[in-house]
Amino acid sequence: MTASSAEEWGRLMAAAQTGDGSAYARLLREILPYVRAIVRRHHAAPDRVEDVAQDVLLTLHRIRHTYDPARPFTAWLGAIAHRRSIDALRRKVRTDASETFSPTAYETYADPAANKDIAAHEDSAVLAEAIAALPPGQRQAVELLRLKEMSLAEASATSGQSVGALKVSLHRAIRALQRALGGKVDR
Repeated sequence: MTASSAEEWGRLMAAAQTGDGSAYARLLREILPYVRAIVRRHHAAPDRVEDVAQDVLLTLHRIRHTYDPARPFTAWLGAIAHRRSIDALRRKVRTDASETFSPTAYETYADPAANKDIAAHEDSAVLAEAIAALPPGQRQAVELLRLKEMSLAEASATSGQSVGALKVSLHRAIRALQRALGGKVDR
């Protein structure tokens, strides 16, 4: 930034105060790199720099009527940018003090139904492990009659077991699963 551009910015701001929209638009375009440079002294993350720079421009817009054309524009703008940067740092410190990041935490919602998919996935994994631990005959009865939803006749033809043997195996498998899962298995 040169001394002539600082004087030009002062003239543009004075013109903007009188309602010259094109002068105001030009001023905002030209001061943005200067504002970003001030903000970068306090913030390293590019997204934070952009957020604070936009906050500075909004503040400038809100208080543009307070600029005195007899005083240096860059000092006035620099003070605004510096203060908004410090305010953003304070907000970040307050937020960071009360929030904890956990990459393993589940995303939860106030509505209990929203978390149903997570719980169902966990329950199905536990159930699959419990079924895998059953003796082969019981495991086959559960897979054919409950998971593949075959009729007793179809399951008997597929497995080579009698209908009675399948019924007994299924009953014993369900009882074993209930014990293993703490009574959470539906018949």
